[in-house]
Amino acid sequence: MQGSVVLASAVAVLVLMAAIWFISIRIKDASIVDIVWGLGFVLVVWVSRLTAGGTWILRHQMVLLATSLWGLRLAAYLAWRNLGKGEDYRYRAMRKKHGDRFPIISLRTVFLTQGLLMLVVSIPAQIAQMNFERDADHRGIDGFLVGGFVIWLIGMIFETVGDLQLARFKANPANAGQVMDRGLWRFTRHPNYFGDFCVWWGIWVMAVSAPVAVVGIVGPIVMSVLLMRVSGVPMLEHSIAKRRPGYAEYIKKTSSFFPRPPKRG
Repeated sequence: MQGSVVLASAVAVLVLMAAIWFISIRIKDASIVDIVWGLGFVLVVWVSRLTAGGTWILRHQMVLLATSLWGLRLAAYLAWRNLGKGEDYRYRAMRKKHGDRFPIISLRTVFLTQGLLMLVVSIPAQIAQMNFERDADHRGIDGFLVGGFVIWLIGMIFETVGDLQLARFKANPANAGQVMDRGLWRFTRHPNYFGDFCVWWGIWVMAVSAPVAVVGIVGPIVMSVLLMRVSGVPMLEHSIAKRRPGYAEYIKKTSSFFPRPPKRG
């Protein structure tokens, strides 16, 4: 049964990403993959739960809810922020570089790659939906569920509040070209990324009551590496530093990731 959960999740993600890739070709906008990123995790956790079947215990319910809320919020926010704004500069640059070969290259390097990462990061959510013999004795609340929920909630607060604060800042014409250094952005340059970090570590902790949950630690580890070393902080800061003259000073006084009070002077 555990193998069927993983297989069903993989098939669901493959179908989703192939469909979104086809749509992106028709509308000439690969940016839609960013919106689908969050929705993909919602799809995976629901496919996992329905494939596993059996009695729904508290671990199933909490991880299902936590993953769904995170994915739906992220997708809704990115849809509100991005739709109607044209293709993101990253994909425009790829399109210009590869020309007529962009569609097939984007399938491999953007859509299928993100699908694979989606499957890996969501491993703890998949494991949490599986049924194990000892689940009969672990149906209620425990320290891992409580602790994981608290970590997840901290992440959701940082993501949601951080995104709202940034959106409000950008909506004010007087802030054009300025650096956002208020609210949560005083304590970390990337409260939304820190939020993602907490969300997936929280989901893994909630899944720990499952016997093979130790395997799921690869999910939050991969997410952490992506956020801090690959496509998160490094990529975004490289582009912001070019567009915001005051960003160098902001870097000097504000933590890049983990929140802490800003440095003085």
